[in-house]
Amino acid sequence: MIPEHKQPAVTKALQTVFNTDAFEHIEQLTKGLSSALIFKIMVRGKPYLLRVITRTDAMGDPSFYYGCMQVAAENNIAPHIHYMSVEDRISITDFIIEQPFSIAAAKEMMPHLLRKLHALPRFSFRMNYFDTMETFLPKFSDANILPAHETKDLFEIYERIMNVYPRNDVDNWVSCHNDSKAENIVFDGQRPWFVDWEAAFLNDRYLDLAIVANFVVINEQDETTFLETYFEEAVDAYKHARFFLMQLILHFYYFIFLTVVDGGGKPIDITTINKRQFREFHNGMWNGAISLADTDTKREYAMIHLEQFRLKAQTKLFEDSLKILSKHMVMS
Repeated sequence: MIPEHKQPAVTKALQTVFNTDAFEHIEQLTKGLSSALIFKIMVRGKPYLLRVITRTDAMGDPSFYYGCMQVAAENNIAPHIHYMSVEDRISITDFIIEQPFSIAAAKEMMPHLLRKLHALPRFSFRMNYFDTMETFLPKFSDANILPAHETKDLFEIYERIMNVYPRNDVDNWVSCHNDSKAENIVFDGQRPWFVDWEAAFLNDRYLDLAIVANFVVINEQDETTFLETYFEEAVDAYKHARFFLMQLILHFYYFIFLTVVDGGGKPIDITTINKRQFREFHNGMWNGAISLADTDTKREYAMIHLEQFRLKAQTKLFEDSLKILSKHMVMS
């Protein structure tokens, strides 16, 4: 089950941590989209999580995110780390026995967890998230994934947002998980934990907030409670506007990324894709009934985000949010 070329490194890890080179049971876990091999192992009757990175290229190099994960673990945001080797690309952490996590409970707990994460010592600067995501835009256009007349409005809306959104507000960026979706949140029956730190880096706090909100924010009252719990104060119009526009940015980026990268950059006939509703799909992801493991589901999810992007851009709230951020930009 463990690749032969990785077995000596795994043996070394087991001997270092447990003074044994054997485990009583091993089970590969396939939840999540990480390229690493992830196993639940039992050692002396206790479960642990073994992550084995098989990639040897720069994208598989854990030297950056291991540091983020260690800081998070030291602050009880990520599971405790027993072993971590950048050279061998192997880690062993506590295995959190997952319990059902209701959306109602998540609405209360997740803002606190995000606030604690964002208060950590600042992760090192790795990339400008917006600049990096925009490298996929010409790839989307060149691949002719959708006819140009069907996407012209998307790029116009996106440009209007980026004309006012503080994309280079590095002074206000914080330590972010950046992939805080349902499969990377594990609830132990008392509190949630973040797992899979491959995408962690210094970023705009509103990205983590928008990702989690996809699952737990259902209406305007939820949004107000969610943001006020996170900020621990009443939230002004600017924060609401910035949060709303980040939601649109996220919808747009998910659509682009899921079609260009996960969808292989192949043309899409939108008339052949049956879409579930946004809330239905996210509820399914939250309870584990829906996985993004196959291409067809990823394409459906891309279309769901496209629809949300267009719907929200047609609202008065969109125009009001643009004005609020534009005015704030001038005043700054």
